[in-house]
Amino acid sequence: MIAEETVAFIDIGTNSIRLLVVRLNQNGSVTVLTMQKEVARLGEGEFAHEELTPEAIGRGVTICKNFVDLSLAFGATEMVAVATSATREAGNADQFLELLQREANLEVRVVSGKEEARLIYRGVVSGIDLGSSRALFIDIGGGSTEMIIGGQHDYLTLESMKLGAIRLTNQFFRADESGVVSRKKYAQIQQFVRNVLAQPLNRLRKTPYSRVVGSSGTIQNLAEIAARLYPATSTPDCLRYEDLRLVIRRLCSLRLDERRRVPGINPERADIIIGGAVILESAMSELGIEKIWISPHGLREGLLMEYLSRIPGLPHAEKISVRRRSVVQLGRSCRIDETHAMTIVGLSARLFDSARDAGLHQSGERERDLLLYAAYLHDIGNFISFSDHHLHSAYIIRNAELLGFDQAEITTMAEIARYHRKKPPRKKDLPFSQYDPNLQDQIRILALFLRLAEHLDRTHAGLVMDARLTRSPDGSIMLTIEGRGDCTLEVWGVRSEVAAVRKVFGGGLVIEMREGGGESLRGELPG
Repeated sequence: MIAEETVAFIDIGTNSIRLLVVRLNQNGSVTVLTMQKEVARLGEGEFAHEELTPEAIGRGVTICKNFVDLSLAFGATEMVAVATSATREAGNADQFLELLQREANLEVRVVSGKEEARLIYRGVVSGIDLGSSRALFIDIGGGSTEMIIGGQHDYLTLESMKLGAIRLTNQFFRADESGVVSRKKYAQIQQFVRNVLAQPLNRLRKTPYSRVVGSSGTIQNLAEIAARLYPATSTPDCLRYEDLRLVIRRLCSLRLDERRRVPGINPERADIIIGGAVILESAMSELGIEKIWISPHGLREGLLMEYLSRIPGLPHAEKISVRRRSVVQLGRSCRIDETHAMTIVGLSARLFDSARDAGLHQSGERERDLLLYAAYLHDIGNFISFSDHHLHSAYIIRNAELLGFDQAEITTMAEIARYHRKKPPRKKDLPFSQYDPNLQDQIRILALFLRLAEHLDRTHAGLVMDARLTRSPDGSIMLTIEGRGDCTLEVWGVRSEVAAVRKVFGGGLVIEMREGGGESLRGELPG
């Protein structure tokens, strides 16, 4: 158990200021109370004179003061704030920081480019599952661009360059310039960008990676535009290089007022988005990147992960997979009976493994992982109501932000939890009836293991210490149970699954009960 507290995190960027307020719960879970973003344009007019303008300072202080007030309204007792490119390069940064301290009561730490890259990496990697692979992370801000190569738990290379959407816009466009962008001007900006990128990209090429992930408002917005204009090949989650080139050609051909009306664009970014697009196109072209996956996370989430990693007892302090961390976070947020949940995880694993060894199914490790995650979460619906809690569990899983999982995996876990009690899957059920036959079969098998496991800990007393499935020579399915004490209710519950076992595995169910001793079974989640 940890002490409950509310903490606010503020990212003072060159273009936007972002706020995240969370409550750290006693059981180790984290509840997001609010997320806010305001455009401050701190870097507007700065990079030519290396000073923040009075107007930019005023906007920044006002926004930060409002964010501090909002954080206090949520009960924040601690505030963690950092400033990046615009502030660290400004000759009058001290003036800005003093005003923040005096008027907003906010102490701000100015981070270096490398530290900014590290925090971005921590934030982005917290929301994806890389397994044992590496990724290249690209973040294009208003004043700087960060590129990082790293795996799930550690980075290998950090690069920070003085390239940003506002910086390039200030450098190559007049304040009153609102016309189309000619090919000549675009080529001029692109050549400048490639010159700045040359040495960092040469260093990045020395480290192999298998995936590219983009963060920041600029990259997200470019992906949103491409998804609206070219939905057959790009989505808000994945931007193709060829579609990016088409988007850039479209944006350059329009005047500023027309650019603001392009489908998917954030009108507040219309004047600086070409500057950011040049950086992304140049990096993808030089590195031969065909597509880039989009992450909504960034430095703000990195501040949170950095904070959590320093608290002993939280899963964020351990080197565990993002999938496991997000599942545990959801379960604890819904106040599950974790002892029972881990017993069901252990029983589900024993049933899955023994049935596979017996040739009853051919599902692999991916399906096993999804079963165990669903087993841990199967009772979260009790948070809403015990009545029909299996339906509530499915709804919560399907609609929660489970980081590290794709939509198909979330759907599978939701359906496994949906069928852990009451009636097993039926062809007329919605949405089950709409899935392809292979997925339906997979759900039937995995849900059956969870149903059996749930019966085997019906009393929540941990009486069953082991359970194995085998096929007898006569074709029947043998369930061997090792338990201690009176397991009458557990055995009685399992007998109710005779019809489901026959439908899934094609044989009658025979139960063999053996006496055992020792400690109760406790499973372990993948990762």
